Amino acid sequence: MSEFLGQASIAPAVVVLPAAVLGWLVAGRVLRPIRAISATARRLSAENLAERVPVTAPPDELATLAATINDMLDRIQQGIAERDRVLRSQRMFTANAAHELRTPLTTVRAAIDVTLDGEPTRAELLAMTGDIATAIEHSRRTLDGLLALARSQTGALTRQRVDLADLVAAALDGLAQQVVARALVLRTGLRPAVTGGEPVLLERMAGNLVDNAVRYNRPGGLVDVATGSTDEQVFLRISNTGAAVPGDAQRLLEPFVRGAGARVRSESGAGLGLSIVHAVATAHHGRVSIAAPRAGGLDVTGWLPGSSVDGGS
Repeated sequence: MSEFLGQASIAPAVVVLPAAVLGWLVAGRVLRPIRAISATARRLSAENLAERVPVTAPPDELATLAATINDMLDRIQQGIAERDRVLRSQRMFTANAAHELRTPLTTVRAAIDVTLDGEPTRAELLAMTGDIATAIEHSRRTLDGLLALARSQTGALTRQRVDLADLVAAALDGLAQQVVARALVLRTGLRPAVTGGEPVLLERMAGNLVDNAVRYNRPGGLVDVATGSTDEQVFLRISNTGAAVPGDAQRLLEPFVRGAGARVRSESGAGLGLSIVHAVATAHHGRVSIAAPRAGGLDVTGWLPGSSVDGGS
């Protein structure tokens, strides 16, 4: 019994010690990926999302977990980048809008101060009135454009059947005097282009395109307007023969951008026309393509889904 007890006390020590060491090594190997995941998670923050959890081999449950966490981090990083881009865009838009509204107010204040500094004549008072009226009209156009942009981005649209051909015809009728005064050649091909959307916004879209083609055209130039449908889409295409547009024409779809993509104030507009067209098309699940031919002018096409609503709905 004494010998047996001695051997029995030695055997557990011989078995337990290697088993403990082996268990510690196996547990460390198993838990190492978990510690790596925890360490990576501690290092991550809103300003540092570039690091990723190492994915170990062979592909097991921990490797799947690491890949899932990496996918989640990719989505979070993309979301934060998109948030930063939107915030920068909003800050720039707010600054540009404030400048556009401040400029006519400065013009009004200067006209009043200069004219009333002394004994103004009737002619000077009339000239001051004209300057103020021009500044007020510029402010009104800017505010109308900002309201149209805001409304098109709310997402809550009343959809009715609208024919883009009718909207274009009405816009051309409203600008008939300007077309005649500038001796523009008008070429139209208005075929039915029925879509579903909010009539007021679509009317603004068509009106802005026609107004841009007429306003920024050379005397005696050409305005080519066409509407129609292809497959499940309808289109409105307008081109003119204005001045050459240097730089990237796509930048003209941004608010307060004109000409070569610079934010330059113009008495003829606030630089919101094409950005409103782009916003309205996007709100109606459409798109806008724009090209600037080397000969000058612009070629703009708005694509919208075909009508899927009944009249009066």
